[in-house]
Amino acid sequence: MTHPQLTIVDHPLVQHKLSLMRDIATPGPDFRRLLREISLLLAYEATRHLPLTRRTITTPLTDMQAPMLDGPDPVVVSILRAGNGLLDGVLDVIPTAKVGFIGLYRDEATLKPVQYYCKLPPDLTGRLVIAVDPMLATGNSAAAAVQLIKDAGATDVCLICLLAAPEGVKCLAQAHPDVRIVTASLDSHLNEKGYIVPGLGDAGDRIFSTV
Repeated sequence: MTHPQLTIVDHPLVQHKLSLMRDIATPGPDFRRLLREISLLLAYEATRHLPLTRRTITTPLTDMQAPMLDGPDPVVVSILRAGNGLLDGVLDVIPTAKVGFIGLYRDEATLKPVQYYCKLPPDLTGRLVIAVDPMLATGNSAAAAVQLIKDAGATDVCLICLLAAPEGVKCLAQAHPDVRIVTASLDSHLNEKGYIVPGLGDAGDRIFSTV
């Protein structure tokens, strides 16, 4: 499918690391390391449009007008619990970012999100807000999280996910057509239990070795 707000990062390093993560034989410590490494590369794409200004600096040879980030620091919002697997990698790229957390879990019977926690920085106005969650499956949890972020004042929201299903992209695009999606892969479909196929299983379970 095509969607103007969807960016698939097809860099060879991203695709190689993702293939290793898909492999059922990859142990938990390696899975976590690979996820952090991929999140660094996805964060570069998500922050591509951050504004720049020019400031005078002095190099060892001369003064120059150098490009520097302009505007308030971005915010990274982890959609718990699996979002924490991406959080540290994104913060490696944007160490000054403020951090928020949204707790959602999926009701296995209805596949609808259930909120149990929300803690966001006090002022999201004028900031890029990057929500992180490894899997964009049905899209219900992502759409609910984005709504909470917008309710807190954000107008520039991007979702970083490791994998996306067409159903999830469609759901998020219908609920929030202005939200950019940055992912490493758009997979085939969801199965009857709402898991992404071919996917990599339950990201949270594999991150935290709870299987």
